[in-house]
Amino acid sequence: MKKTMLIILVLAAVVFASCSDADVASANLSRAADQFEVFRRAVFYNGITGEYILTIEGFLSILDEGGQLEVTVKADDGTFLKHFLGLSDNVTYFVEQIEGRPVSEQRYRVVFKPSVIVPDIDLE
Repeated sequence: MKKTMLIILVLAAVVFASCSDADVASANLSRAADQFEVFRRAVFYNGITGEYILTIEGFLSILDEGGQLEVTVKADDGTFLKHFLGLSDNVTYFVEQIEGRPVSEQRYRVVFKPSVIVPDIDLE
């Protein structure tokens, strides 16, 4: 048992030691954005006409599913909105982070939420 734990720790150290500061900071920024802590602007535009189709600003979490983008937004009142956007050959997007965010470039951030282990159950 001790040998197995030692091997796992050594492998983890080797994997994490090969990461650059930029990799760690980027992962921590992504994690902060998924926790709705980063203010962003997402712009969707038509590549042929050059016109903006849609702009979303706020605390965004973005999931790119290939041809479909899912944007979850935390509103000022604490509620959440979810937008689904189809991408095509001539419709694309970019996302910019509006404000800086202090994150560690030396340690990965881990978020543990024990409340998600027990689900909310709706009875109908």
